[in-house]
Order: sequence, then structure tokens, then C-alpha cells
Amino acid sequence: MFEEKTAAQAAEELQTDCRMGLTEKEAAVRLSYMGPNRLREEKKKTALQRFVSQLMDPLIYILLAAAGISLALGEWNDAAIVLIVVVVNALIGMIQEGKAEKALEALKKLTSLKALVRRDGVEKEIPAEEIVKGDLVLLEAGRQVPADLRLVSDNGLKIEEAALTGESVPSEKSAAFLAEGKLPVGDRKNMAYMSTSVIHGRGSGIATATGMQTEIGRIAGMIGQDKTELTALQRKLGQLGKVLSLITLVLCVALFGLAVWQKRDIVEMLITAISLAVAAVPEGLPAIVTITLAFSVSRMVKVHTIIRRLPSVETLGCVNVVCSDKTGTLTQNRMTVTACFTGMRQAEAGQLDARKDEEFLRGFVLCNDAVLEKNRRLGDPTELALLELGARYGLNRELTEQDFPRTGEIPFDSARKRMTTLHRGRKGSISYTKGAADMILDRCSHIWINGEAVPMTSWHRKQIAEVLKQMASKALRVLAVAFKQDNTGGMSEKDMTFLGLAGMMDPVRPDAVEAVERFKKASVRTVMITGDHRDTALAIARQLGIAKADDACITGQELDGMTEEELDKRLPGTTVFARVSPEHKVRIVQAFQRLGDVVAMTGDGINDAPSLKKADIGIAMGKGGTDVAKNAADMVLADDHFSTIEKAIEEGRGIYENIKKSVLFLLSSNFGEVMTMFAAIACGLASPLKPVHILWINLITDSLPAMALGVDENDKKELMARPPRGSREGLFSDGGFAFTVLYGVLIASISLAAFLKIPLLWMEREGIEFSLQALRETLQNPALLARAQTGAFTVLGLSQLFHAVGMRDVHKSVFRMNHLSNKLMILACAAGFFLQFIVTEISFLIPIFGTVQLNLMEWLELLGLAAMPLVAHEILCFGKNKKK
Repeated sequence: MFEEKTAAQAAEELQTDCRMGLTEKEAAVRLSYMGPNRLREEKKKTALQRFVSQLMDPLIYILLAAAGISLALGEWNDAAIVLIVVVVNALIGMIQEGKAEKALEALKKLTSLKALVRRDGVEKEIPAEEIVKGDLVLLEAGRQVPADLRLVSDNGLKIEEAALTGESVPSEKSAAFLAEGKLPVGDRKNMAYMSTSVIHGRGSGIATATGMQTEIGRIAGMIGQDKTELTALQRKLGQLGKVLSLITLVLCVALFGLAVWQKRDIVEMLITAISLAVAAVPEGLPAIVTITLAFSVSRMVKVHTIIRRLPSVETLGCVNVVCSDKTGTLTQNRMTVTACFTGMRQAEAGQLDARKDEEFLRGFVLCNDAVLEKNRRLGDPTELALLELGARYGLNRELTEQDFPRTGEIPFDSARKRMTTLHRGRKGSISYTKGAADMILDRCSHIWINGEAVPMTSWHRKQIAEVLKQMASKALRVLAVAFKQDNTGGMSEKDMTFLGLAGMMDPVRPDAVEAVERFKKASVRTVMITGDHRDTALAIARQLGIAKADDACITGQELDGMTEEELDKRLPGTTVFARVSPEHKVRIVQAFQRLGDVVAMTGDGINDAPSLKKADIGIAMGKGGTDVAKNAADMVLADDHFSTIEKAIEEGRGIYENIKKSVLFLLSSNFGEVMTMFAAIACGLASPLKPVHILWINLITDSLPAMALGVDENDKKELMARPPRGSREGLFSDGGFAFTVLYGVLIASISLAAFLKIPLLWMEREGIEFSLQALRETLQNPALLARAQTGAFTVLGLSQLFHAVGMRDVHKSVFRMNHLSNKLMILACAAGFFLQFIVTEISFLIPIFGTVQLNLMEWLELLGLAAMPLVAHEILCFGKNKKK
């Protein structure tokens, strides 16, 4: 519709101004009734919906059926316990899901788009959500179009509209274009659409539609919202859960069949088998992964890392190659004068003499177009560096120009490689010229030494050439300055007096040097990719510790002449790529990936988007990065510091470690439960656990302890001293399967020991010779069975809590752990011990759980048995450390 109207007609219809934009007051009024400029989001679940969703599980249906059977048979206690466990588990899941939603909602706010608008004639940056119809939006290369716009002005404006049109070629825009009749989106040259990206030029436009009324909004309305993206680890755990469910169900069916064959109580064993199936399958694993990732995202915000895509968090732990831009990431992106040459002497920037070198400093300050004020830095980085040098010695450009007002100038251009300004001085006109050293020296006949101009000899030129060579070897960018007294008329650039040289560079970040060194220890390789010349790139790389030899660098030109095989051969010894284009970056990433590396790539420009997408982890700069780069990236560095990447990888390794700890803890604990029951039933003994015992243990061990492991603080030094895990590494790698079986068998063994201790001692007192049949008959005594089951129940529950403590670090003794760093684990263990204590000691709970009261000595004996997982942990740690 608006493509058929002129910009003036569109402005009139939308009651706005093509130059001044809306007033702030009018914008606020429109926002109040139009609503925010965002696509409709999936309706959030209520607390009740989240609670009900926790019950939508086949195992829960079976458990509820078991409760129904118990009620029908008059087993009120069993039915009540089953229902309580189901409700408590659902409440815990609901709370976890709510926390994850809040963490992800906070993440969305951190990554919200910004837009540049003009209101009341003043340019300002606002959240894109606050744009309303009629707003005058300003566009420039690198920004995302925040709403549908009728263009008002354009200057070489090109917009990538593939998301709407499918066209890979950018669309050239023209505000003057006027459509005659209805046109497809791709042909509307005077329109710009929400979510498309400006890749060239600049322009402005009036917002004609926002939110769901935009073209992209209409599409979103038709297709609905995308489902939440599952991480690779969540998918693996989902598959693992299915396999475990199948195995466990087979075991439980076998257990039930065995019980029927042994002519046991069918109803009791049916409920027992169902309870065991529910307890044995770690259905809470996906929830624990989600909550761990969500909490980790919040933690990473504290280290200035914004995660845009949740799967990237776990991938961070696999990264073994970091490809980084130089400028602004490894360096400070702030040119600084480090070396000077004036009066035939070399000096560092801080060793000049304000009086002796005044003319040298004044030349650089006056022949300068940059602006350096308290809160304002404007102009070319090299000119700003020269102004900072002058300011260091008390020469302010504004004040200096009051004494030497500028009366003329010849601006810098790339052909002349120099700039000249003319000033009214104390003794008539004086001109200053700065530029490339060779261009200045060729036009100088004198040199300034000790406050006077002396003729420049071949010896002088030879010495200056030597200094230039030294500065070039340090990859300094060198500018020369000269002046001419009484330079009237045409500002002649001949027969000038040479004042000196200033060598400058973009200094490396001190924290980047430390991060590179820490990466080396963590077996992560740092690769610098830059558009700088080879010598400059190598000089910076040497300072950072990235490169030592010259052959560690490949230039873009060399890259063009290489086949894929040749590049693959050179890659292991290459850490610097110089004079490269964006296309080269994609090729570099692909080459590393061919070698099996997991690659993180940094970038800030529009042209970096392809390589950011291609990399395993794309990292955009938060401060200096364009919207296009941020949208293509998996994570954003809020502070643009290279050292932040190291912190993010450290966090990524810790996240995977925590998830693995939670998984192995749950699997080994649940395996112990299954083995306890199966071994006893297979031997024809009475069941060592009642159904309510199994469900109760599941409640106190599968929730808080597993979550505490998921948010544990790992030993970061130890984590970063190890090589990164392989991208295909499974949860059972590095002895994980053996670990699960070992602890499962140990937990089952001590639980059975606690179960059998009572009948065996009774048989010994009564002088009954041991046999399996005698043991079966002894366990027919209800009082003995209740006490034996209480022992097994207590040990099985408490041993898993002890096991959780040891699981915090399988390489470190519990006596060396900082237990206060994980307060949730302390809470989980305290709550678990308390809940296990009350079901044997509170009188009204004893008949419900079928337990007996324990005396102090019995508690001590059972605690000793339950602590065996910790004893095993200490033995294994001792063995590992001794082996090392």
C-alpha cells in the first residue's frame, strides 16, 4: 500500500514529519494504544499448566494406576505415599521449569534489538520494541531493520531480504521509487521490512507497520512460533532415557514374573515393580540439563557473555581452536604513540621534553582534524593518538589554535599521503605538514635540531632511514611532521624543515596476553585473523605469544593460491592469517573443521556473518559489533574482551562437567536400587524395600542432590588444565560406564548387607544353621522383616546422599573440597537426612512407611554402612593421585 505513495503522502497519512520525526509525547501516546513492536510470543504457561505438564508421563500414569489399585484394595497408606511423591515431584519440576523460563526471559531482554530514530529532531537510540507507526527510523550498514518502513532518503542503500523473498542478492533501495499497482515484496524498492539487514549505505524511513502487522509478523502468524531448540546433550539424554526405560521395564517385568512364579503376593509385587520402574528411570534428567544450562546462562552474564542460543553453552566445552579478530579484541582498538624521533634522538612517548620538543608536538597537534575532549573522541584514530601525545605534555589543540589560528589547509588524500595546515604565527605565517615519512622527507631541505633549522645532509637521511627501519620491525605505523616558516601564498610543501617521526600502534590487551597463555595450558589454540599487513600481524602475534616463527603466518594472497590439501598440511603450524577477506575466514573455519577441530570465531562486521554462522561457536562483539554480526552469532561479548572468551569456555567446560556428574549420580544410584531389589527377589527372599520406600528414596535423592550437582562450582584451574573433550565424547567415556556399575553394585551391596544383618544375627543367636531356605523362613517373621527393611531403606537413602557429596569431584578427596561453595548440596543433604530420620522416628509416620524406631547404636552402624560410597571415593582418588 505505502509503496504506491510518495514519502510526503505516507508522512501525511501517518501524521508525522519526514525531517523531525514524531514528538516524544506523541510516540508515548501511540505506544500506549498500539502496543510494543514485537512479534507475538507463545503464551506462557500458568503455574497450574506447568504442574499438569509434569504429570504427562507414561510412568506417572502407571504410578497413579498403582495408587488406584492400592485404594481399591484398602491400602490407604501405600496410596497416600504414592500420591504425595507424585505431587511433590511435580511441584519440584514445576519450580525448575519456572526458574528456567525466568532465566531465558532475562536472556531475551539482554539480547533485545536497538534502533536509531529521530524524535523532536534529535537522533537517539531506543529499544526496537518502542518504535511506533510514524517514527522516523535511521538506517546504516550493519543494522537490522526494526519495523516496516516507507523510505524517505537513501544513500547507496542495499538491504538483504532473503528471509522474506528468498533472493540471495541484496535489494537496492530507492526512496524516489513509486510503485504502479500491487508489487511483490522483493520489487518494492521504496520499502524496508522488519528483520531484514542493511548491508550497505544508509537511509531513513517512516515506520508504516510494527509487530504482528509487519510482513514478517504476518508470516509468523501463519506458521506459529518455533519450538524450543533442544541441545545435542538433551537429545542424547532423551535417547538414553528411552533405552534405560526399556531395560528397566524388562527387569521389572522379569521381577514381577519371578515373584508370581515364587507365589508371592501379586498385588504387592505389582505395585513394587511399578514403583521400581518409576524410581529406576531418571526421568528428571532433561529437566536437570535445562535448569543447569539456564543457570549457567545467568552466570555467564556476570562474566560479560550473553548466550543467544542455548545449545552453544555445551559446545563451548569442546572448543579447541579460537579464531579471533585482532583489532578491538586482542588489541585495545586505540592507536597510541609509543616511539618518537626528534632532534636526531630516539625517545619513548613518555620521555620527551615539553620545552625542547615543543615545535615537534605543536606540529602534530595543529596539523590535525580530530577532536579530543573530556567525553568526546572524534576523528581518525591516528590523529587522536597524536592529540593524546600533545595533551600528555600540556598541548591542547583548541588552546594551541587560539595562539596559532588556522588560516588555510590542504586536506589529506590517498594519492598525496600528506596533509598541510596554514596558521598565523608570532612571526608571520607558518605551515605544518604531516603524512607518510617518505613523502615528507623528499620535501625537506632542513632538519630541526636544538631549536634551530640546520641543512639536512645525507648522514641525517641515513640515520632517519635506520630509525624508520627499526620502527617498521616493531610493526609501528609511522607519521612524519615538518614545518615551513613564512609560508605565504600557496602553502608550499617544498624546502620544509623536518621535525621528527611518531611511531604508533594499537597496543595489545594485557588480559589478552594472559588469556592466550591460559588457553595454551588448556590445549586451546589461539589463531589471529586480521586484515593487517603480514609484518604488523606477526609483530602483534609475537607480543601476544600466538606466533614465534615467520612461517606461522599465511596471507590472503597465499591462501588464494592454495588447494584444500595444501591448506590442510600448513594449518597445524599456522596461528596467524594476515590480509584476509571475509571469504577467507569461512575457508579457514572449514579447514579447521576438516581436521576435526571445534572452532570458535569472533567477528563484529556485516561481512563476518558467514564465518560466524559457519563456526561451531560464533562470537560477536557487543560494543563494536553490528546487529547483523550479533544475529549470526551464538554468543555476544558484552565487553569485547578476548579474555571473556576464555571465561566462557571455562564456564562451558564446567557446565558439561556438572551435567555429567548429575547423570552418573542418578544412573548409579538408580542402578543400585534395581540391583538391591532384583538380587533379593532372585534369591527368593522377602522384598528388602516396600513400594513407599522406593518412592520416598526417589524423592529425596533424585531432586535436590542432582540439582546441586548441576549448579556446582568446579575447580576452574583443574578444569582448564585438561584438554577439551571431544565433540563426540559420550557421557560414559573416560570410565563413566564402569563408574556407574561400580557405585551401583556398591550401593546395592551395602543396602543388602543392612537388610540381611538382622535375620543373620537372629539366626546366629537362635543357633540356626545358615541356609538360603532358613533365611527365607526367618524373614517370614513380620517384626524381623520390618527391622531388616528399615535398615535397607535407611542405608539405600543415606548412601545416595553420601554418594552425591563425593560426586562433586571424582578426582579430589572430600577433605580437599570447599563444601561451602555449594550451599545447595549442604541443604540437599541436610533435607535428605532429616526426611530419612523422621520416617523411622516420628510415631505417626512409622505405620505409614512400615518402619521401626532405631536406637543410637543402630543409627551409627547404618551411617557407617551408608558412608561406604565416600570411602570408595577416597580409595579411588588416592589410587589416581598415586598413579599420577
